[in-house]
Amino acid sequence: MNDQTTRPPLLVTAQEAAKMLSVSPRKLWAMTFEETPKLPYVRCGRLVRYSPDDLRQWIDTQRKGGNDDAR
Repeated sequence: MNDQTTRPPLLVTAQEAAKMLSVSPRKLWAMTFEETPKLPYVRCGRLVRYSPDDLRQWIDTQRKGGNDDAR
């Protein structure tokens, strides 16, 4: 049995991460290296990879608005 069919990847490419976040690869680069807070990444030699779990956590920290006080 192939484990990749049942488990999500540990790391994804920049192109995959950009698609997951619905942004262009250029915007992803800016989010990773220029903007604050920076998007977390993993360096594998010269390659840049992203953890899907880190992307989800980063999204959670970016949430704005809503009415949390009403709970």
